[in-house]
Amino acid sequence: MAIKRTTKVDSAFSMSSMTDIVFLLLIFFLVTSTLINPNALKLLLPKSTGQVSAKATVSVSIKHWQDKDNFTFHINGEEKPLRFDRIEDELIELLQTEDDPTFSIYADETVPIREVVKVMNIAKRNHYKVIMATSPE
Repeated sequence: MAIKRTTKVDSAFSMSSMTDIVFLLLIFFLVTSTLINPNALKLLLPKSTGQVSAKATVSVSIKHWQDKDNFTFHINGEEKPLRFDRIEDELIELLQTEDDPTFSIYADETVPIREVVKVMNIAKRNHYKVIMATSPE
């Protein structure tokens, strides 16, 4: 006597749980990417029509404090300023593993050009490429 099974194995796969996970990951990455701000200092950048597509891994920000008439230098948007004589050592340490070492300079529009040139001279001495950050017109 042959007994037949009436139930069969269902080979269908429900994608609803997978789409929920992908959706949650998407939201997570969108929220965390807005929290990452490479230039945490509030700077009024000079305006320019030419924009560069190259990406710099390190940024040097120069802030002009007009009430005290002094300048502070910040690497990668850190709030704690560095003395100018420490900038070169920090840049060497951060860019030593890069194949094409490039850093960007974020200078407030009220910063005199001599302060920017001092940072550019560091790049020249160490054969780094420099990108001057501007805001689009």
